[in-house]
Amino acid sequence: MSSKEEELDLSAPIPIFSFQKSQRKSSLLNCLIKIVVDHVSKLSSQHGHVIHLLRSLEYTSRFEYNDTVRNNCKIFVSLVQKLKVHFTVPNQQIMSHISLNLNPNQVVSVFINFHLLMIEVILYFKAGSIARVKGSIQNLQTELGFLITFLGDTAMHLQPTENIVTDIEAMVNEVGRFLYFFFFTIILLVITMKKGIGFEAVVNEVGSLLRNKYFDLIEDLKLQTTKEEKGNEKKGKKLVVTQKEITSIKALVQEVRSFLQPFFMVTESGELVLALSNLLTKFDLLKTKIKEHCIAVSKIPSDITPKTAVVSVFIVDSVLDDLMYTLNNNSDKIIGVEDQIVRLHKELMSLRCSVTDIAVQQEAEHEELMIQIGDIAYEVEYVINSFPHVWYLTLRLPQLVEKIHLLKMAIEETKNNIDAAGIQEVAKYPGEQVLSQFTKYPVFGNTIVGFEKVETKIVRQLVRGSDQLQIISIFGMPGIGKTTLANKLYNDPFVVDHFDKRSWGVVSQTYNKKKLLIEILCSTSHSKRDTLKNMEEESLTLKLYQSLKGLRYLIVIDDIWDINVWNDLERYFPKDGVGSRILFTTRNKEVGSKASPRSIINTLPLLSEAESWELLQQKVFKDENCPQELLDIGKQIAINCHGLPLAVVIIAAVLSNMEKKEHLWQKVERNLSSHLSDNENKFMQALELSYKHLPNHLKLCFLYFGTYEEDEEIPIQDLISLWVAEGFIKKEEQKCLEDVALKYLMELIDRSLIIVHERRSNGEVKSCKIHDLLREMCSRIGEKMNFLKLVNYNEDDPPMFFSQVLMHEQFHCTNINYGESRFHSLPFSLHVRSLVFDCGYLTERSTVITSSFKVLRAFHLCGISYDHHLIGIERLVHLRYLVISCKLPPMESFHKLEYLIVDTVNEIEIPEILLTMLSLRHMHFTGGAYFSASCRQQAIKDECFKMSYNLRSISVLRIFDETDEKILRCLHNLRRLKVKVGSSLNYSFDFLKQLESLKLHSIFGVSSSSLISLPLNLKQLTLVNLHVSPKQMETIGRLEYLEVLKLQHIAFEGEQWDTSEGEFPQLKFLKLNDVQLAEWNALGDNFPTLQRLVLQKCDNLKNGIPPSFCVILTLQMTEVDRCTKAVEVSAKQILEEQLDIGNEELKVIISGRKSERKEQEECESESEEKEESEEHEASESEEQEESKSEEKEESENEEFTD
Repeated sequence: MSSKEEELDLSAPIPIFSFQKSQRKSSLLNCLIKIVVDHVSKLSSQHGHVIHLLRSLEYTSRFEYNDTVRNNCKIFVSLVQKLKVHFTVPNQQIMSHISLNLNPNQVVSVFINFHLLMIEVILYFKAGSIARVKGSIQNLQTELGFLITFLGDTAMHLQPTENIVTDIEAMVNEVGRFLYFFFFTIILLVITMKKGIGFEAVVNEVGSLLRNKYFDLIEDLKLQTTKEEKGNEKKGKKLVVTQKEITSIKALVQEVRSFLQPFFMVTESGELVLALSNLLTKFDLLKTKIKEHCIAVSKIPSDITPKTAVVSVFIVDSVLDDLMYTLNNNSDKIIGVEDQIVRLHKELMSLRCSVTDIAVQQEAEHEELMIQIGDIAYEVEYVINSFPHVWYLTLRLPQLVEKIHLLKMAIEETKNNIDAAGIQEVAKYPGEQVLSQFTKYPVFGNTIVGFEKVETKIVRQLVRGSDQLQIISIFGMPGIGKTTLANKLYNDPFVVDHFDKRSWGVVSQTYNKKKLLIEILCSTSHSKRDTLKNMEEESLTLKLYQSLKGLRYLIVIDDIWDINVWNDLERYFPKDGVGSRILFTTRNKEVGSKASPRSIINTLPLLSEAESWELLQQKVFKDENCPQELLDIGKQIAINCHGLPLAVVIIAAVLSNMEKKEHLWQKVERNLSSHLSDNENKFMQALELSYKHLPNHLKLCFLYFGTYEEDEEIPIQDLISLWVAEGFIKKEEQKCLEDVALKYLMELIDRSLIIVHERRSNGEVKSCKIHDLLREMCSRIGEKMNFLKLVNYNEDDPPMFFSQVLMHEQFHCTNINYGESRFHSLPFSLHVRSLVFDCGYLTERSTVITSSFKVLRAFHLCGISYDHHLIGIERLVHLRYLVISCKLPPMESFHKLEYLIVDTVNEIEIPEILLTMLSLRHMHFTGGAYFSASCRQQAIKDECFKMSYNLRSISVLRIFDETDEKILRCLHNLRRLKVKVGSSLNYSFDFLKQLESLKLHSIFGVSSSSLISLPLNLKQLTLVNLHVSPKQMETIGRLEYLEVLKLQHIAFEGEQWDTSEGEFPQLKFLKLNDVQLAEWNALGDNFPTLQRLVLQKCDNLKNGIPPSFCVILTLQMTEVDRCTKAVEVSAKQILEEQLDIGNEELKVIISGRKSERKEQEECESESEEKEESEEHEASESEEQEESKSEEKEESENEEFTD
């Protein structure tokens, strides 16, 4: 603990979580009791009586001495024998009733973690209270930490380990017995002595007890009354402790003493510190045996068998950073092994460089090498970041270097094989058995629901338009019905009559060129399949070209995944200018966009709720009607399919094969995910092809979606921050990691795997979703491949200590999401790198204690109160990402932290340490934050004081005066800033040269504060509750790169805004909300790139929107809400004139009164009627316009949302 950390006494109350208004208080003693309760309850469900007795002791500090002493003593006597077994490792007979799938290492690790949790709380006692034994207890904590690290180092257990684990178990049992007696001695003394006893007194009396003087203590004990008890006396309550009760206490003490004396091996002057010293001496003997074991293991040939089945090679980069950090900042922990760590870094760097050539290949043997590289990186990370003893590093580091050397040899051999065979132009996946897409037709049949308009549009694209060869793509997520729609189009009568020849070929994930040519030729020529099979590939290509030459043809290339396939085939299709078409179906948007500059991409949307229900009815009931009693549950099932036709069809097949009973359908609705994700389901296997086809660097990113809840909205910033923290992102020169991560996300969106849920004002993705079917697939694959685990603890679940806690040991890289939980401490996991802990259902008696996480990088703890106390969180020294909903803990140990989010309504004081942390890049405080007094004092004293150059964003920061502004001046690289300001200050932010986004909010209504100057690179600006002058608006208008401007509750000087020439050259989004503005005038060259205009509550704007907006051809949407009639009239006039000059993309939405909503519908109807009339005109120029319209519709499917 840091020197600044608040000291706590045994009897001092610390807050624990409570949903009740009158929040309850507890003591550190109660924390100890809670840890034991957790341990016992999770060990077995057969110890409810013991748990009840323990919980009855939680409030011993508030008893009245007459009845409660007697009751507590009885409880204590009952517990002494019953609880002893829970502090030591169970024998095999007990284990057989708990779990059948645990090895001895795991069992012992669980008990070490339990002991560490108790010690963690003990070390939080007031420093003066444990001065005699604190050093010894810390040493005990260190030794136990090493033991659990050793047991988690799986590479050390390549031979039978029964002997060494037995020795460790014996040591752990001794510690358990020590903590058992220590725990009960504290409780005994609290029961028998006055309220408010400190831990120092406990230590003294333990010594007395060990010297056989405890009877004298009891005889002489005078129970003193506290202020509370004196108050009770005034109320007439008599406090009496009878001689009989003291006799009972003596008997109890004698029983406890019979347990204590042989354990402590008391000498004439025996004390607690001596007992700890004897205990620590035994650890030295144990470590000698561990050394012998490690030496024996090191002589065994290295094992590089993969432990995980998915990995990103970029994780090596983050481990290299860890090694450098250890060398530069933890030199005191690696004395004597610095040279070995330098060599390890050099070898790992060499390994990282050597793998570049094969990283892009996805052959099965190459992927196995990638997994082995990732596993050795994880192993290095675990060994280095666990901070074991130096002697252990001396033994382990050479073995790690040897493993890396063997991997480098395997990589070189693979490179030689690649050079000899040549790199294939199109990556192939041997062993993938993919059914022909034609076999899927019976699944959907000829049922097309929801795609009627798209079908009509694509038919026009096929039979009309340019005579040049044109590529048309049907793009959408897996299971949305691309092949079904293509088949319908292929057999459309107009299409059949229009083309001289038609043919269909399936590419799928495995590109077999000869097979594809034969499929196409079977329809375009009169040759038989057997004849074609005997021809050479070159002859097939020539025959295909000749069979199509001079003819108008339609070729459907179904399920094409890679643009290289089309690059390989393109030259075999004649370009005779007769109106031929190539129709793609693809999950990858890039295939269509790169195939041709004139290609048309048709995006298939998800079905609406009504369309999903229509499809479900058709598949289940055919031509019959749905029974009335099944309507409601049937519609709910359809809704839960979230618009994916494949999900509807799969569930329809389930419902068709069961009785049409409401209770059975309700059961299906409750277990929808399990029906959709059936391992034997061939359609789920088809979905998995999308995952298998992903490049390696995207696989981990995609699987990460499996950690989110069904239908959860996922903020993009949080997601990519987690990816960066985990080490999934490649370092690229001149690019920040967040930008690269965003590129990865866009790749997943373009591959139809992720859905854009909401966009920012500038059009960038703000949040996304994943379809439940794909989310379930991610979760299942992730768990199968030892990558992630989702765990939900519910109040009604039976306690399963070992099975639930130790499941985390199976995963090298795990993200755990906790739902309902009644536990007071986090389940430990030595290899977890990311943990989401949802405490939304914690009971009022619960608290959270963190410990035993060796490599945790991301920790999200939500659902706890602001006053929640986190014991042990400062030991998570490898955190890169931290989200909490309580007050800020001591931050001195988080040297690697990059992202900090404090999600609470309370304002947070920003300590000086946060501003000097070199790794910290982003800070967000939901309830706001302010600079601490020490920061402000230093700013006053020093003209320039040291601050972090890496901090990129702060929100929401409260600025009081020029002193706060001075601190900001030292944060030179800020990119995003949200601030709340006072009411009478002028602010200048031009010193933040890198700032791109600024939100300035006056917290005292419309303020007289003003902006003097702004950063020239600003792209987004939001002003709230400010008074602006014409000069200030001109300053804003001259910002060359400004794309988004939001003015909310702004008072324009004179209630007039006149723009000057050339203002707002790059603005794309403009929002005016509740502004004091009566007249707005703009010139013709203002806002030349504006795409979206939003006016809300502009109820004083008399002259409406400036007429110059009629000629802004980039305008896509105008939204008017509760504004003056003049604004509404001008908006409709703009729509009319924009339509006249050819801007069919513009939408105008007028909302507010009922009459205005009717006018909105009329505006939209007029636009649609004009579009339909133009669609019926057949001309070559129309086809070009349709191409533009297609891009428009794609854009509208992902409209900007504010």
